[in-house]
Amino acid sequence: MRLNIRTLARQDAAMPALATLMQEMQAHYRVPCPPLSEIIAGLNSMPACAEILVCEDAGSVLGFVAFSGIYPGPGLKPGIFLKELYVTQSQRGQGLGRALMQALAALAKQRGLARIDWTADPENSRLLAFYDGVGGTRNPDKLFFRLDGDALEKLAT
Repeated sequence: MRLNIRTLARQDAAMPALATLMQEMQAHYRVPCPPLSEIIAGLNSMPACAEILVCEDAGSVLGFVAFSGIYPGPGLKPGIFLKELYVTQSQRGQGLGRALMQALAALAKQRGLARIDWTADPENSRLLAFYDGVGGTRNPDKLFFRLDGDALEKLAT
């Protein structure tokens, strides 16, 4: 296997393969999924602050990490918020997730960023073990909030 981890570019040829992997991800999480054409349109119109690293082998997208830059962090330093890390079911346990995390850490260092933050499902012991294994530190003193749907609409108006 010859893995290539790279930044996804606008109008990238990998978009359809990544969109298909995102459909797999949605099924894995058992959540609704838009049609492939909508996923591709969303990838093509991502906000400028959103970025994706893809892990490819022979033109197939086997995994990805989606992230955004954040500021400020502790000491008023910039960092990265990792939104999603996903590896195709058939490739799990082969080191692709770790390779994606290593690439993201290298990118953070290259950009002079001080940290990477993310959330994880507290019920997924395999996922927690993976994040522990890459050196992540659990932060129980923070609580994750979300504002969406009717609550977002109500607050916005």
